[in-house]
Amino acid sequence: MSVELAAATAEDTHGIGRRLARLLHAGDLVVLSGDLGAGKTTFTQGLGEGLRVRGGVTSPTFVISRVHPSQVGGPALVHVDAYRLAGLAELDDLDLDTSLEDAVTVVEWGTGVAEALAEDRVEVEITRAHADEEGEYRTVRLRAVGPRWAGVDLGGLA
Repeated sequence: MSVELAAATAEDTHGIGRRLARLLHAGDLVVLSGDLGAGKTTFTQGLGEGLRVRGGVTSPTFVISRVHPSQVGGPALVHVDAYRLAGLAELDDLDLDTSLEDAVTVVEWGTGVAEALAEDRVEVEITRAHADEEGEYRTVRLRAVGPRWAGVDLGGLA
């Protein structure tokens, strides 16, 4: 199942993340890709708000990963930035598999690296600066992969 959504503002991108959070459970993996500055962290901030996690979600570029515990007894949000990682071996060195079952894990710049973490995942690609007669907008493409997502309608995220 896949869906493509237009996001005219950062708030729209944030809102898509917030709405996706309603579908996520402990053990879910979200793999984010897209242009530099496209809104991957903004999307993840929406996920964090939707999951009701503690702490401001900021880019983990320099610390590689951050854990945001739930404020309401739900799953924590593990936010990883794979931009500086050389591949799966370095991602594996983060020992994320110890938290994968108990948290929602989001890997920015994860395409080509993070898919090996889980058979079931949501792949999100954000592209920016498309222009039409109404102005610039981003495109957010979501693709659900694996049996966990069979029958889940991503179309409701619009």
